[in-house]
Amino acid sequence: MDWNKLRIFHAAAKAGSFTRAGESLSLSQSAVSRQVGALEAELGVALFHRHARGLELTEQGEALYRTAHEVSSKLAMAEAALDDARDKAGGSLKITTTVGFGSTWLTPRIGEFLNHYPEMSVDLVLDDRMLDLSMREADIAVRMRLPTQPDLVRRRLLTVHNHLYASPQYLAARGTPQSLSDLVNHRIIAYGEDSPPPVNDINWILTTAQRAGLELRPILSVNNVYGLLLAVESGLGIAALPDYMVQTNKRVAKVLPDIAGRQYDAYFVYPDELRESKRIAVFRDFLLNKVADWKF
Repeated sequence: MDWNKLRIFHAAAKAGSFTRAGESLSLSQSAVSRQVGALEAELGVALFHRHARGLELTEQGEALYRTAHEVSSKLAMAEAALDDARDKAGGSLKITTTVGFGSTWLTPRIGEFLNHYPEMSVDLVLDDRMLDLSMREADIAVRMRLPTQPDLVRRRLLTVHNHLYASPQYLAARGTPQSLSDLVNHRIIAYGEDSPPPVNDINWILTTAQRAGLELRPILSVNNVYGLLLAVESGLGIAALPDYMVQTNKRVAKVLPDIAGRQYDAYFVYPDELRESKRIAVFRDFLLNKVADWKF
């Protein structure tokens, strides 16, 4: 089988549409469709069910996708090994973490890292779901839960603390709550129930109130923590946020500081195969230095 056709098929299966696959490959939608059609003709089987809403793999397509994904992962691993064979740290580094940590804390520091290592480039993937590092969906992850996979190297990075926050404008208009029971009369913003939460008990303020016999009805639910922050900054209401997001943010203020959510550790994680990687080592050391300089 032609690897170029397999590569395009793999991208289409992963994206769920010829259009999105074309965007990721810098090809037109028609070019992706032609290549997949040619592969199907060569194999004599249909690889996709084509619907108006997108692509769905057939049984044969699922089997081929698993193999193509494994080959793609091994090629990426080989490319990483070649990059790490250089005397200097160079090449690309794909990093994934949660939307909240990545957008508010990590992204502003990437520029300094790249200034130190100009031969490197970074692909930062912000997603509250956990990408599969063993399948090389990323090289490094910063995770808010302890990984359970045995083939991953993990190092504790920091301890995350959580409190309630509101904007000064909101507090001036509606008053500052003095007790947990006061929150019943305030606008509460929560994490969306239909979304995969990046940490356990992310809506801890709702469960804390419930245990006290209080019912808080969120006026708004948002499917990522950065969205919660923007809603708080706009003056919409009160939300539970990780302290790392807001410690230098003058647009929000801590509310009921004696009430806190569960603390949890964040971990620096990467595949065991990359244990000797220069790229991993320099980013790990950079991140540990930045964490040491920051008061969490």
